[in-house]
Amino acid sequence: MPTAEDILNREVARVNLHLPAFRPTLSRLLAEEEPRVKLRDGSYHYFKRSELEYLASLLEEEETERLKVPIVLEISTVYRGYFRVRGAVEVKVIDKILGTYDILEEKSEELYPRYLLPKIRRALPTTTTYAFIAE
Repeated sequence: MPTAEDILNREVARVNLHLPAFRPTLSRLLAEEEPRVKLRDGSYHYFKRSELEYLASLLEEEETERLKVPIVLEISTVYRGYFRVRGAVEVKVIDKILGTYDILEEKSEELYPRYLLPKIRRALPTTTTYAFIAE
């Protein structure tokens, strides 16, 4: 008989079927004629080219090789009222959108208050996605 933890983990996996099976780099997507990514459920998610170009405008050229798209906004059971972003380039993009970027501070992970989610999703509707994490 499955434990409560097994059931929870299966449910979280089901809720996250909208996540990509593989996250390509921004530079790779910009080079594609029809930028898209295959999702875990087998369907495709398409990116707006104008949004990809906006992301590129926020970064140095070599950073477009490191930015994985879509940027994952992690909703966790541990950090109530906050969401997490991982990756130095990903955090830089989010900080620039929020107007909190500090050139002297390079972070590889950051927690943000959840009330900022709508601002980020309005700016990057096709290049961000939610992931639900049970920790």
